[in-house]
Amino acid sequence: MSDQNTSWFHCGRCGTLFRSPAGEQDDRLCTHCGSNPSLGIEPQPANVHLPQPRSSTLGSPSHGEHSHGREKHSHRKRRGNGLMVKLILGWILLTGAVIWGIRAWAPAESTSVSLPPSATEKENQVSAEDQTLLNEAGQKCSDAFSYYLGTNAPEKRNQFVQDPVTTAARMARFYTMNPVAELDPSTLVIKSRSVVHLPGRKAIETQWESADGRLLDAVFTELNGEWKLDWEHHVRYSDIPWALYLAGSGDDEAEFRLLARERLAEERKQASDISVILYAPRFGFSNETGFASPEFLIPRNSENGRKLDAAFQLEREGKQPFGLKLKSINPEGLIRVRVKVRRIVENMERRFEVKEVIACHWYSTDAPGMDVTAQPDGK
Repeated sequence: MSDQNTSWFHCGRCGTLFRSPAGEQDDRLCTHCGSNPSLGIEPQPANVHLPQPRSSTLGSPSHGEHSHGREKHSHRKRRGNGLMVKLILGWILLTGAVIWGIRAWAPAESTSVSLPPSATEKENQVSAEDQTLLNEAGQKCSDAFSYYLGTNAPEKRNQFVQDPVTTAARMARFYTMNPVAELDPSTLVIKSRSVVHLPGRKAIETQWESADGRLLDAVFTELNGEWKLDWEHHVRYSDIPWALYLAGSGDDEAEFRLLARERLAEERKQASDISVILYAPRFGFSNETGFASPEFLIPRNSENGRKLDAAFQLEREGKQPFGLKLKSINPEGLIRVRVKVRRIVENMERRFEVKEVIACHWYSTDAPGMDVTAQPDGK
């Protein structure tokens, strides 16, 4: 081998310099170690698997196709899931809007519960006819009361009261001088109920207690298959608040629903007149009294006096007007009255007189609801 046809090469295996024919030869071997002097990468053994990169732009054609297929499948899956989520959210929003609209325009949903026979019904021997009426109408009365309490707007409350046309004007006037009582019907528990035999019709009277201890009563009468609240009885309607009237406000003559107490009943039982104090009731606190009046002296043998005498006697016997079989929630010794009172101003001083005792109860009827002794002859 001549020097002109050979060149020096470096063996990458053992590091030795050796002479070999010039040119590119794949079979050139190191003359010292006998190995291929090139450091080219040897093929990987068949049983060795290289880890695949998470993402690459230089993958083999087959890898790229599989990767692209998986991406398209994943994209279609995400689009399908996204569409389903949008449909579900849309349905929820639509349902919520419908529910909101119903609640905004319809009466409040009744939160009353089914009414089992009260303790009063078990204690008193209720007639079969009255018990049937309680069973059939009791829940309707409870629902009407819940709907009524479920809104504070007078125009909506007016739907659930008896004589709504007549009551509307009175209700509007009343709430300009008195606050709207806010009660959550879901917190009320019915304590007792009974049928009231009013002239020509039957009513159902109910007594309730709220979670904060307030006591309420509500009377319902039936009209065209619907049971409506006696609103004037429920709110203790008066033409003007009693305290304002006594202070000089409003018309000189007005009608009131008040509580009455007889003064010195035993000491004055032979007297020719009855001494009476009139109190404003406190809504929700039926066992308490509000503002008191000066003393009224009412002739015992007058029509007003006979009505009061009969009512006080009924109270002492533990009974109530119209034979109501419920325990009274009035303060002990007091009776309910509907009266017309006149205010007289003389010499810069005010005095008051009872012009008429309309009835000794708060129902929306003028019937006395009790036996009133007739005036003796010659009196």
